[in-house]
Amino acid sequence: MRMNPHFPGRFPNGLPMGLVALLAWIQAARADEDLLIADFESESYAPWIATGEAFGPGPASGTLPNQMPVSGYAGTRLVNSYRNGDGTTGTLTSPEFTIERDFITFLIGGGGHANATCMHLIVRGQVVRTATGPNTRAGGSEALEPSAWDVRELRGQKAVLRIVDEATGGWGHINVDQIAQTDHKPNVAVRQPRERPFTVGAPYLVLPIQNGARGVELALRIDDRPVRQYTVELAPDAEHVDWHAFLAIDAFRGKSAVLAVDAATEAGFALIRESDAVPGASSFYTEPLRPQFHFSQRVGWNNDPNGMVYVDGEWHLFFQHNPVGWRWGNMTWGHAVSEDLVHWRELPDALFPRTMAKGDCFSGGAVVDRLNTAGWKQGEHDTLVAFLTDTGAGESIAYSTDRGRSFTWFEGNPVVRHAGRDPKVIWYAYRANDSPLDESARRLGGHWVMAVYDEDPRFGRAIAFHTSTDLKTWREQSRLVDYFECPEIFELPIEGEQGATRWVVFAADARYAVGQFDGKTFLPEHEGKHRVHHGAYYASQTFSDAPDGRRIQVGWAQIEMPGMPFNQTFGFPHALTLHRTSHGLRMRARPIAEIERLVRGVHTLEGAALDERPASLRVTGELFDVRASFELGKARTVGLEFGGNRVVYDASKRQLDGADLEPIDGRVTLRVLIDRPMLEIGGNGGTVVVTRKRERSGAFPKINAFAEGGGATLLSLEVRRLASIWEP
Repeated sequence: MRMNPHFPGRFPNGLPMGLVALLAWIQAARADEDLLIADFESESYAPWIATGEAFGPGPASGTLPNQMPVSGYAGTRLVNSYRNGDGTTGTLTSPEFTIERDFITFLIGGGGHANATCMHLIVRGQVVRTATGPNTRAGGSEALEPSAWDVRELRGQKAVLRIVDEATGGWGHINVDQIAQTDHKPNVAVRQPRERPFTVGAPYLVLPIQNGARGVELALRIDDRPVRQYTVELAPDAEHVDWHAFLAIDAFRGKSAVLAVDAATEAGFALIRESDAVPGASSFYTEPLRPQFHFSQRVGWNNDPNGMVYVDGEWHLFFQHNPVGWRWGNMTWGHAVSEDLVHWRELPDALFPRTMAKGDCFSGGAVVDRLNTAGWKQGEHDTLVAFLTDTGAGESIAYSTDRGRSFTWFEGNPVVRHAGRDPKVIWYAYRANDSPLDESARRLGGHWVMAVYDEDPRFGRAIAFHTSTDLKTWREQSRLVDYFECPEIFELPIEGEQGATRWVVFAADARYAVGQFDGKTFLPEHEGKHRVHHGAYYASQTFSDAPDGRRIQVGWAQIEMPGMPFNQTFGFPHALTLHRTSHGLRMRARPIAEIERLVRGVHTLEGAALDERPASLRVTGELFDVRASFELGKARTVGLEFGGNRVVYDASKRQLDGADLEPIDGRVTLRVLIDRPMLEIGGNGGTVVVTRKRERSGAFPKINAFAEGGGATLLSLEVRRLASIWEP
């Protein structure tokens, strides 16, 4: 501003320079002051507008009934949506205001569910900033923490704030207080949307993970098309990195990419980078709790095995995978292959949530379409067809014409719409007395069957059976009630009875029924259900299209791996057989014969009386296949002890590690697979199998066979030392 030449010492508006300077100083001082948006110290929210029930009539005076103690708020009141617990929902919206400072600061706590327990900053009808509390799992804290948004790019624009509670489960509420505008850069990590364009030039996009950190919505776009979208517990800086997740991006090499997050710190976002290697990869498969002869994924969480199928010389194990988190979430289909069912090679993830599927990629099975009934075959390889639940649509299909290395999402998805999940598809080949579904089925010699969990409220939990001749169009045929998720159906020969077979069905809890199946309806031959598997074993599946006719089962081993970059694992493959017993037809599960490939030494002990002192067999190592046979006599218990771990058969209760097991002619046999973090304990030839955590890991020098109560005899003890499947 130039001076007025006609009035020296005065500005053009005629004010003396001293007064102008004073006014400018006052204006600058006021500009430096913080502007309070809301402190919620009144009994009413006015002029804010509340909807729903979650926020009640006005700010809460601290902790609400049945809530953990709330702390960290300013003054005596705050926004607390825990009204009547986590089951209520609603919104709380501010009047419009002008963004006049560089930062908006606030206190926030409660649930950490993106877009469901959060506070949005909305400009021109669009959410431009968002924040959540820190909690998503049991435990946690109701403490509010300081947070802030950098809004310099939005300065001068009109905005509203909306506090949202749309969650009804655990941590389904939000706490907010003391919202202000300031020009002073807050001494907190500013979380806000960030974006970075790049050209893909490396095989991996590496993500720094802090377990339990606030969820960040991360999206990767290739040529403006979303290809990956995950909720990530992104570390805010290098000091808080627990492990590194990675996305395989080599298939996009040379293409234009954009990485975007909705609320990350500057330092945390900078740590996301392309790389030729995954940090920590040199330690993969050597970690203290890494299973050495059970498959486990390199990083992240696993649960159900999926899509288990044999095709073109490879056994395929797909699985429920959170590739960017240590806990459940972001359900993706992981993928591993093996040529011998023992040594596994992990491939890039196969099916993706929110970009390929509309929602998450939940469980399902896979088949080989050898007759090309769907018409998708290209080239020499038969089509591998995966069935899964798209949580945003229904039962869906993805198919591969290149041995499972890439998948195409079927444009006609979903193929079944209903309340349910977890489709398992099999081929039903006609017998002489079967009636074909139609002329197409008659020409094919059979039809496809989908067994899928269904929870239609008219029938309750059930397995619904659907049929098809082309894998695309399905018709419901029947229901089998009182079964939960992850159904399975297959036919087994009865051991020792030439040509005799029965069908078996089970669900995630491993309780099974034996009966007849005509391709449409399953009819159990007994009341109730039977059981082989016990303990930390869930959602098992069997391989389709096994070349030797075996029925091979793998389950999710629910064993936590604290301090590791991976969490959970899988059971060792077991072969299922069906036997006629005095109680009727019963299944048995034994480790597959291929375990012999891992044997590196055998130690034996025979004919030892067990009194007050155990019989000991010296060994060296930590990985073993142990087989023991006991004559019970009058002993109360018998069992094995190794490295501080005990496996006990209670003769008085007739239970092996809590699972019912009758002795046979006064004897019991045990088979124990000992891996670093886990045990699989079989009794009487696989009549029962118990999966559980190994209480103490590490190598040990001996195995003791013991008896309590006297009179027992160790008939035989054979200890096979095993090699790691990860050894080169």
